This record gives sequence, C-alpha cells and structure tokens, in this order.
Amino acid sequence: MHVPLQTITNIEGVSDVAHGIIHISDPHVERKLGDTEASYFLPSRENGVNDMYLHLGCHVPERFVERHRVSVVWAIMRLRHPLLASKVIMYDYEDIRFAYDVPISPAKALSEAERNLEYRTQSKADLIDSYLNGPRTLSNERLSYLVVAHDSSPSENGQDSVRNYDFLFCATHFLGDGMALHQFANDFFGLLGGPSDQAALMVRLAAEWSIRCTSSIGKPPTLPSSMEDRLPPAPISRFRDAVSRVDFDLEQRKFIGGHTFPRRSKLPLNTIVPTISLDREKTKVILRSCKTRGVSISSALFAICNIAWARTHSQGWELPLMMYSALNMRPNLMADKRLNDSYWFLAIGYFNVVLPTFIPQSSDVSRTFWHRARSAKNQSIKAAKSTMVISRCREMARERGARARTWAKEDDDALAGIPKKPVAAPVELLKTVAKSQAPSKALMGLSLLGNLDGIYKHSTFPDIQLLSLNTGSRQRAGGMLLFGYTFVEKLWVSFGYDANGFEEGTVQQFWINVVQAIDEFLLS
Repeated sequence: MHVPLQTITNIEGVSDVAHGIIHISDPHVERKLGDTEASYFLPSRENGVNDMYLHLGCHVPERFVERHRVSVVWAIMRLRHPLLASKVIMYDYEDIRFAYDVPISPAKALSEAERNLEYRTQSKADLIDSYLNGPRTLSNERLSYLVVAHDSSPSENGQDSVRNYDFLFCATHFLGDGMALHQFANDFFGLLGGPSDQAALMVRLAAEWSIRCTSSIGKPPTLPSSMEDRLPPAPISRFRDAVSRVDFDLEQRKFIGGHTFPRRSKLPLNTIVPTISLDREKTKVILRSCKTRGVSISSALFAICNIAWARTHSQGWELPLMMYSALNMRPNLMADKRLNDSYWFLAIGYFNVVLPTFIPQSSDVSRTFWHRARSAKNQSIKAAKSTMVISRCREMARERGARARTWAKEDDDALAGIPKKPVAAPVELLKTVAKSQAPSKALMGLSLLGNLDGIYKHSTFPDIQLLSLNTGSRQRAGGMLLFGYTFVEKLWVSFGYDANGFEEGTVQQFWINVVQAIDEFLLS
C-alpha cells in the first residue's frame, strides 16, 4: 500500500548542536509530483532531457573557493531548499514522488553536500559541453550537483591570489525553473563571498539545521508544494469546469503556425550553444531604442527571430510564424500551505506568440520590425494578464501531465518488447467544436529572462566579480531554444540547438541573420 502524499516516519536520534544536546526526529518526507513536474520528470528518465545548468564565470580570491568553505555554503543552501537534496521514487505513472531523508546532524548535511560537489581542472567550453553532450550528471538519486572548475593548475600565491573560476549549478527541471536557479545562485554567492569566516559559516550551518530539521520549531520538515497545489482553487462546479475546458481549447485553436526548421536523418545528439554578448555601451543603446518604442528587449527578440527566419526561409510566407515561451506563474500563486519558505519549485505556464512571416517589399523593414515587436509585447501581456490565466495554466498542466504519462508508458512498453496498443487521447477537451485544419507548429522556443542584474545583488559579494553567465538544458534530438537576458549590464543572446538534428546550413544561416538583425534594428 502506498504511503500518503506527505509522509513522516520518525526515527529517534541525537546530535550535538551549539551549546547542548538537541533531540531530533529523522523523518522521511515524501510529496507527490504535480502534473507539470511529472511532465518534465518522465521524459528525463532515459538521458536527462531538460536537466538545467547555470554557468557563472567569476574572478575570485582563492580563499573564497577553498573546498571546505564551498561545501559548507552548499550544505546550508541544500538545507534551505530540501528538494535539492531529495530523490525521486516512481511507484507508477500516476504516483511519482519526491523523497527527502532529513539529515540527522549538521555533519551529515555537510557530508551529503560534499558527495554532490566536484572540483575539476577544465575549461568553460569543455565544462558545458560535457554536461550537455556527455553522460548524464544527474539522476533520480541526485537531483542537484555543483561543479567548481578552473582551466589551469592552482596558483602558487595561496589564499591572497585572485583568479578565474567557473561554477556550474546543475538541477533537474522538474525540481524548479530558471527564476529559482538564478535566485539560488545569488544567495549562494552572497554566503560564499559575504563577511562570514569559516567558523561563522559552520555556526550558520548548525543553526539552519536546528531550525529546519529538529522539533525546536514545533513542526516536522516539509517539502515545498507543487504549483498546481498553490494555484487559487476554483469553486467546485461542473459548469465552471466545462467553461475552463472550452476556453482552453478555443484559446489553443487560435495558435496557427506553419513553419519549422527542416530536419535531417537521426544522428548522435550534439548540442552547441553559440553566444554573443554586447558591451555596456551597445546595450545602453539597445535599451534606449526599445524604451523609445515602448517595448522590452524580450519583445524585440521575438521580432528579431521573426525577421531572421523570413530572411532564412523564403517559402510558405502565407502562413504565420509561431514561437513559444514560458510564463512565470509565481505572481499568481498562493502561499505554500505547508509553510515551506523554499523558492525551489517549478512554477511555469506557457504562451505562444504568432507573427506574420512575410516581409512587405514596398515598406521600411524597420517599421515592420518594431510593429511586430509591439505585437509580441501585446500578446505576452495578454497571456500574463488574462482573467483566465489560472484556469488555462491548470488545464495545460493536466494536458501535459496526461500526455507525458501516455508517451512514457509507450516508451517503456517498447523497451520491454510489448506491442503498442491503441490508446485513447489523454485529454479530450471538446467534441462539439470542429477541429481547425490550420497547422499549429512552433518554429522554436525562447527563454527570455529579462534583467538578471535585478536578481544578482553584486554588492553582497564585493570580492567576487561575476564575469559571464550561460544557461540552458540537456536537449532531446532536434532540440532548440534561444535565450536572451541582460547580465553585468550587457545583453546576452545564446542559441542552444542540436547541430546534428537539422538540415545543414539552415540553422547556421538563421543564427547569422539573428545577429545581423540585432545590429540592424536594435543598434541603428
């Protein structure tokens, strides 16, 4: 018989903390994955599809990157955010759970952090490539990992020397999203580069453990709730449920897209991530250009991709171009009913932007570009501010969860040699509305992170100079995602894609056109 959704099994233990002996419980805590989490977990099982990484390159004094100091900070952060230290147990397709074994002492928390920390001598390029294209780093038993790397032998000047280091934060996508990852990195560096010495950090570790893992606060440890459990509940009503399903289905039918990158026969996955960064002066020019025209850089990047594709592929212009992106749902969520203060949980919905493909030959292309940037802005705002955003998010989560379970069962049966059986559609939304015959294909996805300098409080770690930021995830064959953000007052645009998954030359020309369009429209 399966255990309840939130399970506590007590095993008595003791530990020396601060000035005395504190009696603790060593609970095993489980929490069922929500639909969105399950939709990311199930396809990740084979080879880590969607496993996230965040690379931060920095100039840092050696004393801040001593292994013991990094281990203690890593341990503190894992106590604050228990999903990072959890594992996943799959009982069946409908019952998949996070499982957290609360450490019995600060020493145990530290040793667990040590086991999930690695130091390497490796270049930034090789570090990222090995994560994206090598054997999977993460697993059901290891949902997070930290790598600290440098590309040459240690300096001979000891603790006072300053040198470049690369930090690679790794986490499964069903654990959280980009906002959690960046907030985590900021808090991590705030501790690592803060004023506390080693002894003070050890006291902090003991205090965090006492607060979060003992009975001193009068409640057992918990795991943060899923997004679906935090969405404001709708009144129980069959009519309301029907309205939500009809609205969701009708909204999806509006999204028409007739363009995809031409693929080629399956070759081994080889993800590459060409990246550009524009200096501070150019970034200021871009920000002014966008502000003058009433759009954000994020909206402009939708239009950049639109124009770049039209210049890459001159066929099928009668059909519009569709792109998709993630929608931050955190502003719409209720407080965690379990009173867990961790921000490490997955809280995203999805929205599409549809733009014309053709470029009018008789008009100023610049005017067309800015008009489409404003259209992308309006569509983004409409998706985020809709009165139906919560019900649409809930319906999308249900559909994605059901679809992922169906596909996972088919994949598992195929591996087991079980013949495929006809399977009913996972979610049947509307029988009464005739299906549109128009295509609904997305060209690509965009991950638009905005101004990350609003998250990274550089003044809280003054001796650590962050230099570069790259982010992405392990992809499936034929995967593709474009990232755009500002960091250290520079605009960064990166394009992660499977170099072996597409027709030779098309994707490469598209990226050239993206870079040229940025220069042509945003810097003119």
